[in-house]
Amino acid sequence: MYETIEQFLDALEDELRDDDPALAQDALADTRARLSNALEARRRKTPDVSVSDAWESIVAEHGSPQEIASAYRAAQHRTPPTMNETATPLSALGKVFGVYIDPRTWRALLFMLLTFVTGIVYFTWAVTGLSLSISFLILIIGAPFAILFLLSVRGLTWLEARLVEVVLGVRMESRPLFPAAALNWLQRSKALLADKRTWLSLFYLVLQMPLGVIYFTMIVTLIAVSLALVAVPFVQGWMHFPVITIDGGYIFLSPGVLALLELGGVILLTSTMHLIRGLGGLHGRYAKALLAS
Repeated sequence: MYETIEQFLDALEDELRDDDPALAQDALADTRARLSNALEARRRKTPDVSVSDAWESIVAEHGSPQEIASAYRAAQHRTPPTMNETATPLSALGKVFGVYIDPRTWRALLFMLLTFVTGIVYFTWAVTGLSLSISFLILIIGAPFAILFLLSVRGLTWLEARLVEVVLGVRMESRPLFPAAALNWLQRSKALLADKRTWLSLFYLVLQMPLGVIYFTMIVTLIAVSLALVAVPFVQGWMHFPVITIDGGYIFLSPGVLALLELGGVILLTSTMHLIRGLGGLHGRYAKALLAS
């Protein structure tokens, strides 16, 4: 029999140890809230009942850790990430060019472009807040300011987790897991500082700006070069406009060279789309490792 909520949650965590970390985090956060609210409501309704008797009936109503874990696993299978559907190529050629109709490709492209903007915001907030927190430590407001800043970091990464889940289709936790409400302010602050998720979240925010710059530069450069190569035969063949000028003279490329440029552009563009889709999947796993650990 579990005598406290913490013992019950420890048993539930053991049951979910081999499951998706995001699923485990949601289950623990939900179960803590439900048990705490139920125990408080029971004690208000029947104040003469002992805590042990009230707790025993609450556990009987909510089920064992094994039952709760099974229920969350079943719900996980019924409700996968809504944007995680993939295109199914029918042939080897479809595997190569199916990348253009694969939703994962365009969602990854959208996410990488958004990262260029969100990365700047995250980096600015993280660096500014960290610098001010260190500077204010010599003042009386230093510790409260640092705690509020770290809470804002956890909040920002929770929003980022929602973006990763919606756009990249990677299952992330949907409930922010903060220290237990039963702790006082000082204990909650210590738990926040000792939680590795706090510092992993800060690390993630700082890295988003260089990643955003790399993503944006790579996408713009590769797609621009690819489209330029594809457009060369049309510019010269249909518009009769030379694409190479040397010392004021114009050079018209032969049909064979134009065909090679066209083929090279298609190959480069297709390879770029495969690269974008692959990087989107890698970023999803990277975000999950840091934010849903």
